[in-house]
This record gives sequence, structure tokens and C-alpha cells, in this order.
Amino acid sequence: MVLKSKIRPVELIDDKVFLIDQTILPYEYKKVEITNYKDMAVAIKDMIVRGAPAIGISGAHGLALAAKEFANVSSKDDFYRHLRDAADYLISQRPTAVNLEWAVNKLYDVALSLKDLEINEIVNNVFEYSKKLELEDIEININIGENGANIVPKGATILTHCNAGALATVGYGTALGVVRSAFDRDKTVQVFADETRPRQQGARLTTWELVEDGIPVTLITDGMSGYFMKKGMIDVVITGADRIAANGDSANKIGTYNLALVAKAHNVPFYIAAPLSTIDTNIKTGDEIIIEERNHEEVTHINGKTVCAEGVKVINPGFDVTPHELIAGIITEKGILRPDYINSIKNVKG
Repeated sequence: MVLKSKIRPVELIDDKVFLIDQTILPYEYKKVEITNYKDMAVAIKDMIVRGAPAIGISGAHGLALAAKEFANVSSKDDFYRHLRDAADYLISQRPTAVNLEWAVNKLYDVALSLKDLEINEIVNNVFEYSKKLELEDIEININIGENGANIVPKGATILTHCNAGALATVGYGTALGVVRSAFDRDKTVQVFADETRPRQQGARLTTWELVEDGIPVTLITDGMSGYFMKKGMIDVVITGADRIAANGDSANKIGTYNLALVAKAHNVPFYIAAPLSTIDTNIKTGDEIIIEERNHEEVTHINGKTVCAEGVKVINPGFDVTPHELIAGIITEKGILRPDYINSIKNVKG
């Protein structure tokens, strides 16, 4: 299958990384050039790049840049010590999304496996492997899309939350990968996109990329889902995930849990679309997932302007956890996992 979406939010070219600055979309389209791991850490923390798969690959590229920065240290021991410190620093920037930890540690392990080579050779190999991870992400998402399209009814309206599209991956998308594949098969498929407060990723990003690809999309606010489900206007809900526990509990952008509860109340199937790398079998349930607390100004301000009373108290968790019993299936590159998730996850993850 040909990659339909031309959106490439993360791209390693030679020894530089180019990121679409997602903080300014849809007002402006600009690519940011990253040449060192500390700048990559800032880009991940400040959400210039966002979405679990995309920050995972960006983290791996950041570690490759770190390897180049440390290539002239006095010894291999120093090289690996500095590289480990850089890996831990990159991972610390977004604690909820497991893909960041997975990709950075995977690249570090590759570097460690090459310790018999000269440092410059290690660096070259690390860059090659990081680029390989980038290209593999596209293929994984296409497979997720093709598997997920099988559960989308003809003429369906798909409701999604936040942005799990090409912008959240290296290309194509997870939840929106399913949308793209379903739309390729059936041009009557359409999308309802939640606004996704407080950073409006649905309004700013999901609508932007679907319009770019010519896929019909209707924007609604986060509180409207029950209204449209009661009217029978939503056929299926598909979102992404940032970390999935061994029992299927799934962390995703704040508001996803509410959406799953509303879907359950109206007998609308709720699916998660995510690569196997998002499943963290080291944690048994969603209770163990660290939930990132974001800057309070994300809630109190929109486009730099205050939208509430001065001095109001704010709590701003970036994610919530949807219990596994609300999830009809987890769409992965290896197929659709069904309850009970402990066994279905064990079968694909080992």
C-alpha cells in the first residue's frame, strides 16, 4: 500500500533531525532543525513534537545526536556513561508515553552491543538504526490502519479524540491510520473530531491533517459526544494511546476516559489503535501509569489570552486511563487484540 499522507513530522536526514513545529499549527507550517540532544529534549517537553510514536522516534534520534556529540571523549567508558545520561534525560521529558522510553533504550542497547567497534563506527551504526526505526514506524502504522479498517462499518462516522494521526507518528497515524485505510476502501467514511482541551490537538491538528488529505471531518467540542451518540450519529470511537498496561488499561489524552464511558452508555464500540511498543507489560494495571501534570497556563489561557478569573486554582493532568473493560479491542500492527487482554497481549508480546 502506498503511503497516502505526505505529512512527515519527524525526519532524520544525515545528522540532523527535522520536526514539524506542532505548537503553531494550523496558523503556520514550519520545520525546526534539531542538531543536539538537549534541543531535542526541549522539543519533546514543549510539544513541538508530540504523540507517543513520534516522540519515541524523536527520542531515538536525539540519542543518535548525543552519540555524535560524545564521539570525541577520552574513552569508551566515558562515551557510554555520557550516552546513558543523555538517554535518561530524554526519557524524563514525557513520563507517560512509554514509546519514548522504549525507543531511546532500544537505541542505547544497540550502541551497547557494538562496544567492540571504534566510537566513530558505533555512532554511524546508531544513526543507521535510528533511521531504520523511523521507517519501520510508517510500515507499522499502515498495518494498524489496514487491520483497523476491517472493523469500520460501511458509511461509518468515526469519532476520535486528540490527534493520533500522521502528526503523532512518523507518518500515516494510528487511530487516523485506521481512518485513512477505511476511507481508501469507502469514500463515504467520515470523522467527528473532539476539540481536545486544553491544547486543542483535535481542533488544531486532527482537522488540519484530515483536510489536507481530503477526508471529511466535523469538529465538535469535548462535551458533545453524548449528544451525537444519542442521536445515532456515531458508529465507532477510535483513539490512540500513550501507554497500555498488561491488562489492557490504556492511558491517552485527558478526556478519553469520559469518551469511553459515554460510548459504553450508548453501545458504541470504543477501540484503541496503537503499536505493540505502546504496550508496557512491566506494569500490571493502569494504576501504575505515571500521569504527567502539565503547565496550568494550558488551561487558563487560549492563544495567549486568559479565559478565566485571575488566581483561580487549576489542576492539569495531561492524560487519563481508560479501564480495559470499556475497550472493545486494541488495534495493533499484528492484528486486533480482544478481551481478555492479559492473554491476548501475552500472545503477541510474549
